[in-house]
Amino acid sequence: MSDPIDAVKLTADLIRCPSVTPDEGGAIVLLERLLSGAGFRCTRIDRGGAANLFARWGKGGNGRTFGFNGHTDVVPAGDTDAWTVAPFGGEISDGVLYGRGATDMKSGVAAFAAAAIDLVRTTPPDGSIVLAITGDEEGIATDGTAAILDWMAANDEVMDHCLVGEPTCPERLGDMIKIGRRGSMNAEIVVAGKQGHSAYPDRALNPLPVMARLLVRLSDHELDQGSAHFDASSLVITNIDTGNTASNVIPAECRARLNIRFNDLHDGPSLSSWLKSEAGKIAGESGIAIDVATRISGESFLTEPGEFSDLVAAAVKAETGLVPELSTSGGTSDARFIKDHCPVVEFGLVGKTMHQVDECVPLAEIEALKAIYSRILRAYFAS
Repeated sequence: MSDPIDAVKLTADLIRCPSVTPDEGGAIVLLERLLSGAGFRCTRIDRGGAANLFARWGKGGNGRTFGFNGHTDVVPAGDTDAWTVAPFGGEISDGVLYGRGATDMKSGVAAFAAAAIDLVRTTPPDGSIVLAITGDEEGIATDGTAAILDWMAANDEVMDHCLVGEPTCPERLGDMIKIGRRGSMNAEIVVAGKQGHSAYPDRALNPLPVMARLLVRLSDHELDQGSAHFDASSLVITNIDTGNTASNVIPAECRARLNIRFNDLHDGPSLSSWLKSEAGKIAGESGIAIDVATRISGESFLTEPGEFSDLVAAAVKAETGLVPELSTSGGTSDARFIKDHCPVVEFGLVGKTMHQVDECVPLAEIEALKAIYSRILRAYFAS
């Protein structure tokens, strides 16, 4: 019998793969080699320049299929001179592993890959395990997990339940499980005026006051007060720009961007219609044209608390002693794609250092995460 997979070593090896979106960096190749050697049937599902891996281990019979999902791509390191270690060195110091992706989320991928391999080698379950690993999560994500799910649908591959290994815990490992996510949409607003001299405002159409009126109306509007499982929706203005560097020129146009994080009381199309309606009212009042373009990143979703979330929570409590909060907070994740395929929850590390300089994770937390995932798998196939 082979020795257990060392999740810490595997995390360090993955960190040493410079897989900044959209570069594969060797991370997917490393995992494919490891999983194939453990008896997983691996398929590369590359699309649009993104590298993706589907790996299935199946004993046969009518057993259920448990899926893990995660990503190996990472955000850029930024100013490398600001790091105290090499961003892709996978260095260990005082019981802590450093490097880009240490938290988000090469440790999560390493932990669930190690847990899955150990299980099939020691106590093969009556069922199947799927690992859906993408190299396109930190970008637009159109060719990552979405591509894997498209391939699965075309090839009659299914997961009955899925756990996404994203960092979910705000303070301590075990304090939060994500059972849903708010929806997210971006909007760009363009107010088209007429350029002119600031001493002769009557000869121009100033787009700035019009944009200001619209943005105040939008930001002052209360979308809702929250719902049973979600906080209140939010609208945040993220940019206002005219490209004007002169102090005595009325600009020709003004552009603004905003982001809406919305709960299950809304959907993307209805919010897009509301934005355009409000813009239309201001345009009618001012006589200046306003264009609104929206892009929906994902709709809100909820995996109702029940048997699956209870199983995950019980494993977390058994390993950490904490009763995890069931939450829908935070940004988007690839769970927004998986929710249309099967019930999905998210559980992973504490996310305090993700995307930061000197991103890091304690070695003990990687080992504990692997233990939690192992317990989840054993309980799932025993139930």
